[in-house]
Amino acid sequence: MAEQEPTPEQLAAIAAANEEGESQVDYKPPAQKSLQEIQELDKDDESLRKYKEALLGNASVIADPNAPNIQVTRMTLLCESAPSPLILDLTGDLENFKKNPFVLKEGVEYRIKINFKVNKEIVSGLKYIQQTFRKGVRVDKTEYMVGSYGPRPNEEYEFLTTMEESPKGMLARATYNIKSKFTDDDKHDHLSWEWSLTIKKDWKD
Repeated sequence: MAEQEPTPEQLAAIAAANEEGESQVDYKPPAQKSLQEIQELDKDDESLRKYKEALLGNASVIADPNAPNIQVTRMTLLCESAPSPLILDLTGDLENFKKNPFVLKEGVEYRIKINFKVNKEIVSGLKYIQQTFRKGVRVDKTEYMVGSYGPRPNEEYEFLTTMEESPKGMLARATYNIKSKFTDDDKHDHLSWEWSLTIKKDWKD
C-alpha cells in the first residue's frame, strides 16, 4: 500500500518539530582537544590508555597536511536484488548525481553505506542527515548518529544505515531528490551532496 504524502500543513509541523529538536540550548558538545593533548592525558591510567589505543589506532601515521580532517569518499546503496552496484564517488564532481538517478525497484529492502576517512584529529558526534523531496516538497527527513572516530588516514571507516524498504504502489513510483549531509556536534558541514532516486515497478521498467 502506497504511503500517503503529508499535506503542506503536516510538513510545516514536522519541519518545526525538527528545528526545535536541533536547537537544544542545554546541550554543549565537549571541548575539542588536539591529538597530542589527548595522548598526554592520564598516561598512568592503564584502562584509559587501552581505550585511547582502540580509538586512535596507529596515530603515528601522518596525514597530508593539506587534506581536510574528514573526507567522505563514497556512498553505496546496498540492495541484494539490484542488478548492478549503486555507487556514488563523492571525491569528484558532485553535480551530475541529480541528473543521473539511481533506479530502485519498489518494495525492496536496502541500506546506505558511507565510506569516510578521518585524517588528523578525533571527531565526535558525526551525523548523517538525509532529506527527501518529491516535486520540491520535503516528504522525509532522517538523521543517523554515526559516532566518534579517531584519525586513521590510511584506512577508511564504513557507516551503515538501518534497513529501509523502498516505497511501493503506483503513487510512490516517481523520482525523488535527496539532499545528504555529513556533519558533527559542532555543526561542521564536512560534505553535502544531492542525488536522485527513481522508484520503478521493476529494475528495468
